Amino acid sequence: MIRWREGTVASVRATWPGAVEYAVSVFDADAADQPGASPVDAAGVTPSAPPSATTVRALGYTALVGTAQPGDRVLLNVSALERGLGTGGLALVVAIPDRLPVDPPAGPGHVVKARYTPLQAMVLGVDEQESPHHGVLAEADSIDGLPVVVADLHSAVPAIVAGLRADRPDARVVYVMTDGGALPSAFSRTVAGLRDADWLAATITVGQAFGGDLEAVNVHTGLLAARHVVGADVAIVAQGPGNLGTGTRWGFSGTSAGEAVNAGATLGGRAVASLRVSQADARPRHLGVSHHSLTAYGRVALAPADVPVPLLDSSHGDLGDLGERVLEQARALCTQSGGRLRLVEVGLDGLDTALAGSPVRLSTMGRGLDADRASFLAAAAAGRHAATLLG
Repeated sequence: MIRWREGTVASVRATWPGAVEYAVSVFDADAADQPGASPVDAAGVTPSAPPSATTVRALGYTALVGTAQPGDRVLLNVSALERGLGTGGLALVVAIPDRLPVDPPAGPGHVVKARYTPLQAMVLGVDEQESPHHGVLAEADSIDGLPVVVADLHSAVPAIVAGLRADRPDARVVYVMTDGGALPSAFSRTVAGLRDADWLAATITVGQAFGGDLEAVNVHTGLLAARHVVGADVAIVAQGPGNLGTGTRWGFSGTSAGEAVNAGATLGGRAVASLRVSQADARPRHLGVSHHSLTAYGRVALAPADVPVPLLDSSHGDLGDLGERVLEQARALCTQSGGRLRLVEVGLDGLDTALAGSPVRLSTMGRGLDADRASFLAAAAAGRHAATLLG
């Protein structure tokens, strides 16, 4: 169920393409007692706010609700905020009643995303009949050996690109964002930063995800558009921020990584299965190679894929023992696949420098590069391997 609050915009805290973060004064007395309703810093608070008000961080998607100004009333969805969730733990602006956005101009497009919700959005799909690219995609059936790097977590995306660019800085990279996590691409400041830095040529949002440079019905047409419309040298497929997990073998949104392997291979691409690795996760099922990768690539994926394994040894400080564990787990994964998965050992020379040069902050499950270096090195190793497939 949705928990609603009404508030007043105190200030604009940050903006990036497609989104605005506000400091909002919420006047419902019950909201002040909620664990997620934590005050923002002084720079984001209006001193004139009534003493009974609680100031919360709220995110508004400009394409859906327009742009608020300080003093505007806003209707908020605070369900995730009050549960204290991590990635999605913000209030979300549902409406700005006194400043409704103007109607969009009439135009083509009948693909509805976030459909049958109050904020469903109609977009022009790159693959639909009204698209100027429909003729190209109508008969497209192959991505012609395009390397398709698949990852479980959104946080792997910048590290994959960093590893790729370490050896092939000229590569044209397209991110195909699936709908296992956030639906609006504007939620990701990582994507905005990578686009600004020209590390990504385009983002294609597929399924119920929306807001990319191009929209597509599913991963298959998203990959075809990456190859034939954007001219990608490498595609990265991963869900948006905020993956869902339940602590069970099958109950996690990252199973879509295995389905993406199948899609890439079906279309004649070269699937690269980026391993989710951690040195710092306190949960045994995620230490070393995560059970998410073992399940998605070992059980869900049915098509061939390369499995790059980072060669973590004693030269990488305290990662030597972890490296042995990761290599052993990856070998078992590939052996049990009956030859479907091909293990590729990847050296890490220069990848620490490449990661340090990322134009966006590296963070996975709240841990930065220093706290979980192995996670980002594993993703960068997948990017480095993709570079070798470019010839």
